Amino acid sequence: MNIDRFEKELEALINRHSIENGSNTPDFILAEYLMDCLRSWNHLVMKRERWYGREATEIDAELEARIEREP
Repeated sequence: MNIDRFEKELEALINRHSIENGSNTPDFILAEYLMDCLRSWNHLVMKRERWYGREATEIDAELEARIEREP
């Protein structure tokens, strides 16, 4: 999964459908906000899994590692 590519595509999608018009917020800011939401959600899911004593899957562990590297 290429996170940077996904974020650029999300930005383009927001722009293509003029979603930014409702809040008068630039599409790149909305895309960044949504990416931050996804990172936070993934991080919280990992915390929940650890709390329940469940092991992270390979995919979960990979996502968590990416989240920790992202600014």
